[in-house]
Amino acid sequence: MSFDKEAKPPAGPRAALDALFAGSTGDPLRRALWLDAMDQLLRPCLPPSLAAHSRLANVRGDKLVYVVDAPVWHAKLRLATSELLTAARSIGLDVAALHVKTTLQPLRPLPPAARSTPPMSAATRSGLATALALLRSDAPDDIAPSAGEDR
Repeated sequence: MSFDKEAKPPAGPRAALDALFAGSTGDPLRRALWLDAMDQLLRPCLPPSLAAHSRLANVRGDKLVYVVDAPVWHAKLRLATSELLTAARSIGLDVAALHVKTTLQPLRPLPPAARSTPPMSAATRSGLATALALLRSDAPDDIAPSAGEDR
């Protein structure tokens, strides 16, 4: 029984990942992973409420570029500029300025539990059923007149 001395390349997810990162075609992926790592290092330097609404989008030249999800967080991040630049320099980034962009989209997708609607109360369900019955009725005579109202 003879064994082939040449090792076969790995198959499956690892091979696909290696192919993605091979050569210069993997540069955007490597850059995205590096930016995510820098974001994770800088996030603890921000107040927790601000960190939840901001994300490092790019390091362009000597500027940190952040994205926030509302104008109020834009203002708060600008107030934290000096601390953020100091933290960025401490991890080896050669930056001198902060640029903040505002988006109206959430920066991180909501977990499935946060997307579900809360259950309706019995009173809400009853009121909704009554409103639907009134909307579905063809004749306006189904509605009883108020006191003092003529038919």
